[in-house]
Amino acid sequence: MGRKHRRPAAHTEHRLVTCHQHCWTCGEPMWVAYTKRRKLMTLQGLLRLHLSVRHCRTPACSRFHLPYRPEAEGSYALPHGEFGLDVIALIGSLRFAQHRSVPEICAELNRRGVSICERSVTEQLYRYEELLALRLSDHKRLRSLLGEQGGVVLALDGLQPDVGHEVLWVLRDCMSGQVLLARSLLGATEADLAPLIIEVREAIPVPIIAVISDGQQSIRKAVASALPGVPHQLCQFHYLREAAKPIYEADRHAKKELKKEVRGVRPIERMLEEREDEEAEGVRGYCLAVRSALTDDGRPPLCASALKLHERLTAVAESIERVEAKRGSFRPSWPSCTSS
Repeated sequence: MGRKHRRPAAHTEHRLVTCHQHCWTCGEPMWVAYTKRRKLMTLQGLLRLHLSVRHCRTPACSRFHLPYRPEAEGSYALPHGEFGLDVIALIGSLRFAQHRSVPEICAELNRRGVSICERSVTEQLYRYEELLALRLSDHKRLRSLLGEQGGVVLALDGLQPDVGHEVLWVLRDCMSGQVLLARSLLGATEADLAPLIIEVREAIPVPIIAVISDGQQSIRKAVASALPGVPHQLCQFHYLREAAKPIYEADRHAKKELKKEVRGVRPIERMLEEREDEEAEGVRGYCLAVRSALTDDGRPPLCASALKLHERLTAVAESIERVEAKRGSFRPSWPSCTSS
């Protein structure tokens, strides 16, 4: 039976872009062909992904008009899946490590805020088993696919549902989107990860030309020992997040100081509760505009919340000044933010 109710809106959105803007085969620029949207259920709630998909526009290229999706997409979910990899990893851990039944797993996920039915739990158990059983079993198809593209850009990432549980490590080719190896490990050291990389390196018919990861120290050492001389790049999302930490802290402090300048909206609204005239409606509109600006946190690090708040409050203050100049008597009692 299909879903009877529409999923609610996702409160978290991530915009993913490709790490490379030039075709791997011909070297020509790849243009953004379209934006793909995916909604995933994760342990942190509903997540909406905005994916910028690129195409090579060189007719003579073997990858002409073939989609090149953001490399980081595979670290969130499997292709066409509605549940994040963290949900799949937790389901597998509850089933095989704690020996819980499907109804018990479903109840535990619902308790954690993950909306899921028992049938979906069973489906995700199948996905978990497939990932664990994946040992490059379809050698013919995989060799044919990888042989045509001439190389592999290896993405390496691990998911741990809870502290102390096994980590599900997924090794994926960014160019084709194929999962090359998936395995649960108790550890995440260089000695644990290097054999996985070596196993993939020896199984595929083409060289690994680059590696993308979150830059974890053990991953760096494992890549350096298993793939000496192969470029290792930090994922753009993790790189941007780390680089933006000082800016984010400064922006958060600036927003806190801005909020101090516009306190007292609620008392103004209470003063107007019994009034229905045009001026009262105008003041309520300004109060709603200020309240909306204060509650919009933006999406750091790509959107600075304090700058966005300052722009909105400045627009409100300028609008009040224009109305005051026309009418001469309209002036709510909050400080101007143009000097903030």
